[in-house]
Amino acid sequence: MTAEYRVSMANPKLKSPPQGTNVITRRKPAAVVKTAYSQAEREEIFRRFSVQRPEPRGELEHTNPFTLVVAVALSAQATDAGVNKATRALFTVADTPQKMLDLGEEKVRDYIKTIGLYRNKAKNVIALSQMLVNEFAGKVPETREELVRLPGVGRKTANVVLSMAFGQATMAVDTHIFRIANRIRLAPGKTPDEVEARLMKVVPKHYLYHAHHWLILHGRYTCKARRPECERCVIADICKSPEKSSDVPAPLIELPPQVIGEAVE
Repeated sequence: MTAEYRVSMANPKLKSPPQGTNVITRRKPAAVVKTAYSQAEREEIFRRFSVQRPEPRGELEHTNPFTLVVAVALSAQATDAGVNKATRALFTVADTPQKMLDLGEEKVRDYIKTIGLYRNKAKNVIALSQMLVNEFAGKVPETREELVRLPGVGRKTANVVLSMAFGQATMAVDTHIFRIANRIRLAPGKTPDEVEARLMKVVPKHYLYHAHHWLILHGRYTCKARRPECERCVIADICKSPEKSSDVPAPLIELPPQVIGEAVE
C-alpha cells in the first residue's frame, strides 16, 4: 500500500521522497477578492450603466493632456464645476507648460483664487510645469510612475490622466467611488488604493475602461453622499447596500448627453 509522504522543512536532510510514495504539497488558497456580488451580478450592474451612459465622460474642462493634468490637480478638495469656472480663463492664456511658466505663480493664483487651497495649488502648477519643460520636453508623460513625480499629482490624478488623455483602463478612486465601493459592498476597502486594487479585479474586463466614470457619475447624481436616491437607481434590485430604500430599479433608458462644464455637485 502506498504511503503518504509529507515534505517537511523541519527535516532539511530529507532531499526527496522514497520511491513509490506520494508527495502531498499544500497550495496557498487563491486570493479571494472581497465583493458582495457574483460575477453575473457584476456583469449586469455594468451592463445597465453602459445602457444608461454609453459614452461617459469626465466633467473637467480641458483642451489637451497638460490642461487635464492641471485641472485634475486643482480639483482636489474642490468641485469640478468650481474648477471649470476658474480654469476657463486660465487655459485660454496658458495651455502649455511654457505658457504657464511665462504667466508666473502670482498670476496663476489670481486665476484660481476661488478654488480651495489655491496658493499651494498655484505653486504646484508652476512646479509641475517646470518639471515638464525640464525633464519631458514640455509633454505630459504616459506612465503612472512618471506622472506621480509631478508636484501635486498623486495616484488618482495620474489614473485620470492615463484614462482620459491616453486611453488606458484605470480606476481613479475619488470620494464618490470610495463611498460607493464601500456603501454597496462592490469592492470594500479602508483606503483608496485598496478599493482601486479590488475594483480592478471585480469589474468585468470589457467594462473596465469606462467603469470609473460610470461609478463617479452614479455617485455624483444618484447614490449621493447624504442620501442615496434609490428611486432613481437602475441597479436598485441588485444593490446590496444596507442603506438602500428601494428594491425597484429605475427605468433603464439612455440619459441625455452630458453637458460638460455645468456639472451639479
